[in-house]
Amino acid sequence: MITEADTCRKYVLPKLYGAGWTDDQISEQKTFTDGQILVSGDRVRRGKPKRADYLLRIGKNYPIAVVEAKAAYKSAGDGMQQAKEYARMLGLRFAYATNGHEIIEYDDTTHLEQQVETFPSPTELWSRLKENEQIPSEVEEKLLEPFFNLPNKMPRYYQEIAINRTIKEIYRGGRRILLTLATGTGKTYIAFQIIWKLWNQRWNRDGGYRRPKILYLADRNILIDDPKDNLFAVFGDARWKIERRAVKSRDLYFATYQAIASDERRTGLYRSYARDFFDFIVVDECHRGSARDDSNWREILNYFAPAVQLGMTATPLRDDNRDTYAYFGNPVYTYSLRQGIQDGFLAPYKVHRVVTSVDATGWRPERGERDRRGNPIPDGIYETPDFERVVALRARTWAVARHLTEHLRKTNRFDKTIVFCVDQEHADEMRRALNNLNRDLVKDYPDYVARVVSDEGDIGRGFLEKFMDIEEETPVIVTTSKLLTTGVNVPTCKNVAIFRVIRSMTEFKQVIGRGTRIREDYGKLFFTILDYTGSATRLFADPEFDGEPIEITDEEIDGAEPAIPDNERPDVPTPPQRSVLADDREERTRKYYVDGGEVEISTELVYELDSSGNRLRTIEYTDYTREQVQGMYASFDDLRSQWSSAEERKAILDCLEERGISFAHLAKVTGQAEADPFDLLCHVAFNTPILTRRQRAEQVKRKRPDFFAQYSPIAQEILHEILDKYIEYGFEHLGDMQVLKVPPINEHGNVVEIATVFGGLQKLKQAVTELQNLVYA
Repeated sequence: MITEADTCRKYVLPKLYGAGWTDDQISEQKTFTDGQILVSGDRVRRGKPKRADYLLRIGKNYPIAVVEAKAAYKSAGDGMQQAKEYARMLGLRFAYATNGHEIIEYDDTTHLEQQVETFPSPTELWSRLKENEQIPSEVEEKLLEPFFNLPNKMPRYYQEIAINRTIKEIYRGGRRILLTLATGTGKTYIAFQIIWKLWNQRWNRDGGYRRPKILYLADRNILIDDPKDNLFAVFGDARWKIERRAVKSRDLYFATYQAIASDERRTGLYRSYARDFFDFIVVDECHRGSARDDSNWREILNYFAPAVQLGMTATPLRDDNRDTYAYFGNPVYTYSLRQGIQDGFLAPYKVHRVVTSVDATGWRPERGERDRRGNPIPDGIYETPDFERVVALRARTWAVARHLTEHLRKTNRFDKTIVFCVDQEHADEMRRALNNLNRDLVKDYPDYVARVVSDEGDIGRGFLEKFMDIEEETPVIVTTSKLLTTGVNVPTCKNVAIFRVIRSMTEFKQVIGRGTRIREDYGKLFFTILDYTGSATRLFADPEFDGEPIEITDEEIDGAEPAIPDNERPDVPTPPQRSVLADDREERTRKYYVDGGEVEISTELVYELDSSGNRLRTIEYTDYTREQVQGMYASFDDLRSQWSSAEERKAILDCLEERGISFAHLAKVTGQAEADPFDLLCHVAFNTPILTRRQRAEQVKRKRPDFFAQYSPIAQEILHEILDKYIEYGFEHLGDMQVLKVPPINEHGNVVEIATVFGGLQKLKQAVTELQNLVYA
């Protein structure tokens, strides 16, 4: 039988060569995703990466078509659906499926799917694409020019798409261009490659033979200094950071809005440059105010209106960033958080919803109560939005600090953690609480906890640089308000604690983006969001959210939620959005400081996504398991018939693991550590009795002596020893020839010698297979 590999080697490659494709243009068995990270209990593994049989390229960084090959005995059309899916992901217009004899083409420029005699040549395919996308002949060489080769940095497929589409749009005369890519997907790398190509090709607005003048604009020094000094270092002396004077002799300029904007003291350094001085402007994190109609920073973009302007953002269109899209237009490319997680380029995350008693029920001062400064506290019910804005409850801050400390004790006390607080004062109070609760570590690591806010100046920036450095052990925990919401690359950050109310989806996605980067070599494959205000669980429930969590737990600190009738209980507990003080909060400038009180953690609940994948609901782990198993198998007999086969059993286990079902966790929550996983599943899904592994093994020995009697005494001894290993370790060893290599079974000889006892290897396998069938009979 001719396999798929045979088809590729004997038929497909010769046909591609015959059509004029060269080895430089053919990427064979091209893997283009990393494989989704799957977290099941404490186990983490990667799913299968996506791999195209052939990726055809016109230039080194310009793919044009995908080819999926099937074995010769299959239909060519069997591979078309997959080819089209890969073409869609890769941004390609042409997809081919073949069995080595027949070739089926899908042309997305015409939407036609048809059988063709041969593969088109590179020239033919490129001509069809140029005509459809109206690519002028005079710029095709510029589009196909390879990217700058950065050592150990190969572009990912979505980065190639973003770079190529932007360059193409610029050469087609686009003036306002937008890229929307999730945090952690390498927007700075994309900007670098775009800028390099334009600079190296001497592109400019007037068409003269000169290097372009380029401005890289952001709203924080960290977003400017790091790329300027590192990624863009290859530009050498062409770089300049605009701070106090308007140097005009360089090509690539970096600036923050604040450094060049006008205010009550300055007319604006940007006015020192002519309106048409810059050819190209990159606006990093453009959703953060530069494109708002009423923004002071918008006047900078308006002033440099002649320049081509590229906006980069991590957030899709929403009400709170509508001005960004109105200014730049629809994005030429979007790569979402959900897609990044599915591809395995971004880390998935767990969510712990933690509720304090005062957040659950509200806090009301005693009659005549005064704060620590002697100010009388107005009567009323203070709720989550009021805390740290109207009233600061030290006990609440300490309760959260204790919970976070315990979380780190249970996981790893040196897992890097960001705590987002209400304001800089709150961040300092939180820092102090965490410092004192971890003083055993602070003794040896004085910077274990640090506050990183704008008021800290150079000291805070120093802590931030060390926090971002993967080689630096401390600080481990940083408290902040808003300074770290964007542009901070902490690839080893494993915990993001939200201790302030976040209503904006745009800001929320920036906050959780602090943890989405992966560092597999440092054990960072997923991260945890600790939600102390309900912001995360509320915003996850938003149907427009595009990156659902892998697990959500709900904990209460000192007190249960107020009683709510079951028919009125919301699916997701959300913080109160308005308190009795909300109406006059804007008029209040005084914050009341209240000391005293103790709280403890009381309960924990689990949240999962419902079947639609859009809403979160409270659910028990066993209920979730029942739902998944019943969705896969109609009855107990249906599951048992497939479970007894070692191959089918592995497929079942892989499928359940991908759905987040961990047998270790299931055994823990059901209190059945000695049960066979099969019995656990059947008990949870179909309410069958639970047998321990020992009970199953003893049943086989007691009820089926005839099975053992057909073998020699030595063979019977080996089969009993295999059952003993099943009792000790579980089903994963049953039917696996590796079990023959462990004591005491290996004392009978190697696998070949043991097989001789049974009359040959095939009969040995038959005996083991029948034994496992009896175990599950």
